Amino acid sequence: MKPTVLVVDDDRKTVDLIRIYLERDGYRVLCAYDGMKALELARSARPGLIILDLMLPQVDGLDICLILREESTVPIIMLTAKTTEEDKLVGLDLGADDYITKPVSPRELVARVRTVLRRVSLPQENGPPEVEFGELVIDFVRHQARLSGLTVHLTPKEFTLLSTLSKQPGRVFTRLELLEQVFGFDYQGFERTVDVHVMNLRKKIEHDPSHPRYVQTVYGIGYKFEDGTGA
Repeated sequence: MKPTVLVVDDDRKTVDLIRIYLERDGYRVLCAYDGMKALELARSARPGLIILDLMLPQVDGLDICLILREESTVPIIMLTAKTTEEDKLVGLDLGADDYITKPVSPRELVARVRTVLRRVSLPQENGPPEVEFGELVIDFVRHQARLSGLTVHLTPKEFTLLSTLSKQPGRVFTRLELLEQVFGFDYQGFERTVDVHVMNLRKKIEHDPSHPRYVQTVYGIGYKFEDGTGA
């Protein structure tokens, strides 16, 4: 059975159109038209994915994303009428997994939903259930990390990024490689997206994000993972 999708937008015609296409594809759909109702449904129904408009009455989409990221790792696709790179990066910076600009193409949106859910549910490759790098423990079974014994709340993308890097310590990944492996070959993004997610990941797993022990920059190329014993 496909997971439930929560669609949040104050434009009822947009919500109805998205709902029709998602239901045709086999998803159960919940709808909300303001920020308060969206938070209520996200907490009570625990959907498998949320499609979230940025401009909402009562509580806007960015605040909802920020609140939910403190509470869960539910995948979030943001809808936005803003098309500049900076506007899109704001949502990604708060933990959104993808974005799509308005006017919405329902078929493209359904394809994005499939892609995001597929990445979240990919089975783990054969290997240890968890690995330990000093104070950092990465649990591949539970899709979580622990730092000094405390659980680190990572978004699905952040965990995939950490998992990808940590499985090959010392290997340098280009931004394009990470964009393809973490976001998928069909992700309509840009390489700076990787920088945003690395920055967010460092805030959560590094004691001093400005001098990272684990996720290190290789200038002019990309990033690599070190075991924390020294750069």
